[in-house]
Amino acid sequence: MADSIDRKTLAREFFIQGLTSDGRQFRPSDWAERLCGVMSCFRPEGSGGRHAHLQYSPYVRPTVLGGVKSVVVNEALRDVEPMAYHFVINFAKDNDLQIVDACLLPEPQEKKA
Repeated sequence: MADSIDRKTLAREFFIQGLTSDGRQFRPSDWAERLCGVMSCFRPEGSGGRHAHLQYSPYVRPTVLGGVKSVVVNEALRDVEPMAYHFVINFAKDNDLQIVDACLLPEPQEKKA
């Protein structure tokens, strides 16, 4: 089933992990939520609006990976607003944070009885 997926339409994403290059935890502990809050205004055309609820951008959202606070960044942000994309990248570089490419995992195979 995974072979039928058009890989060109899949989002390219990467993770900014809350660990420095030498493995120390990045502080403050709410850094991911703060960064995603700043980026929340960058949204696809037509989403949001006057009566929309406050929410994170689909391009930059917080998550936890293996117990480490992280941020998922969708590379489509570069097309929406290049300066915002470079801001996120430079934030990671300036704070010596680890950047890890996301990868597509195959669908688990169903066990035959």
